[in-house]
Amino acid sequence: MARKNMKPAQPSGGSAADGKTTDGFANFAAKLGMGTDNLISQGKYVLSELITRNRTELEACYRSSWIIGKAVDVVAEDMTREGVTILSEHTPDDGTKMQKALGQMGFWKSINESLKWARLFGGSVAVMLIDGHDFSQPVDPSKIRKGAFKGLYVLDRWRINPSFNDMVTEYGPEFRMPKYYEVIGDNDFPSVRVHHSRVLRFDGIELPYYQKVAENRWGLSIVERMWDRLIAYDSITHGTAQLVFIAYLRKIGVKGLREALSIGGKTEENMIKQFNYIRLMQSNMGITLLDEQDNFETQSYTFSGLSDVMDRAGEQIAGATDIPLVRFFGMTPAGFNGGDTDLRNYYDRIHKDRENQLRPLLMSKVLPVLCQSVLNKEMPDDFDISFPSLWQLTDKEKAEITTADETSVSSAFTSGLISKSIALKELKQQSRITGRFTNITNEDITEAENEPDRDMTDLMSGLQGFGPGKNSGEKGKEKPAAVEAPD
Repeated sequence: MARKNMKPAQPSGGSAADGKTTDGFANFAAKLGMGTDNLISQGKYVLSELITRNRTELEACYRSSWIIGKAVDVVAEDMTREGVTILSEHTPDDGTKMQKALGQMGFWKSINESLKWARLFGGSVAVMLIDGHDFSQPVDPSKIRKGAFKGLYVLDRWRINPSFNDMVTEYGPEFRMPKYYEVIGDNDFPSVRVHHSRVLRFDGIELPYYQKVAENRWGLSIVERMWDRLIAYDSITHGTAQLVFIAYLRKIGVKGLREALSIGGKTEENMIKQFNYIRLMQSNMGITLLDEQDNFETQSYTFSGLSDVMDRAGEQIAGATDIPLVRFFGMTPAGFNGGDTDLRNYYDRIHKDRENQLRPLLMSKVLPVLCQSVLNKEMPDDFDISFPSLWQLTDKEKAEITTADETSVSSAFTSGLISKSIALKELKQQSRITGRFTNITNEDITEAENEPDRDMTDLMSGLQGFGPGKNSGEKGKEKPAAVEAPD
């Protein structure tokens, strides 16, 4: 028997007519699901409000909207408010001198400003100001004389023209980025060509490749993502404010009002005169003067439910900016954590941004220049940086941490695991967090290092299992002195 040709079965969810398959739930009879004839299926996303390209409107938003100001400023301020700790095992004093120099030149204020304009406009740069150097040449830290590094000058994306016809070809973090930036000169800064090695570049929200090319390789403004939520929030706020004016209405029914107005003349004037007297005499302690046949009513508006609507709109603003309510609006969300968990998660994200955005620029560009300018030497290999915690400890928490650190360090020292100098270093290191043991100086540590080594036998004799009498529980007996043989 000849075998019949069989068509392959159609996959579930597909159409036998067109042979196509679809994913997801759909009920065409009930018009449920995406792709069916319902209102939800008609929704889509379009590139309609390209706010990032409208500098004037972004400036107007930043000046007039406190929400935009918060969305732009808060993250930049949190990323820079604690600065950075420069670490060096062999020369800790050098790190202190460099941190002091950063504060004197207003370095973190400039970084803060650059981060703000990157969030607002989608990009900005901070140019390193090195006295006596040509901006167009690559920076060579070895040729920087002492005190030549003067700080940073911030330029937003609209004040510079990147050289898209001359890109960085060396593999690395700046591969295929502009090699030069042409500054649009004004009264504040001249028209110069700046080499990329002298530039600290900050982008807004990262974009897909073709959208990034459309934005001249800059990022997206934070305002564009939150634009529709901002319009909704402000509309709710202004609409609620308008309701205040009509929250208490007074209504008077006058017999024959329509006829009086149609007659006009003295009749209409008398009617108007009556209501003028009502307004004159009516107050909290006054009366309402009416004819016996007139009807007077009041109508009050209740605002129940509006606060919930505004809170939900505010939550969407916080979600669009990735800033928790407790930091953005200063309001504690409902729940058991009181906003502490949200704030800790937010600080963790800020720490990640500092590591991803600030660390590479500081380690590869700023610190080599700063070290040569402040210390007149190349940056040592052991130099590193750490970002202090943004979470502020209470006095009780500091006391508890201090007690725990003191106990552990003291135990390690008593056991002979660490020396006295190491113990002092550990306590001094923790003083940056707790504020305790701040009076330990480098001289104290040096003096401890020069002290003779402690007798390890005395330190370890009390430990279990140490000494010849470990099994019997008796102390080890000293070996008798050798008796010298007689001649």
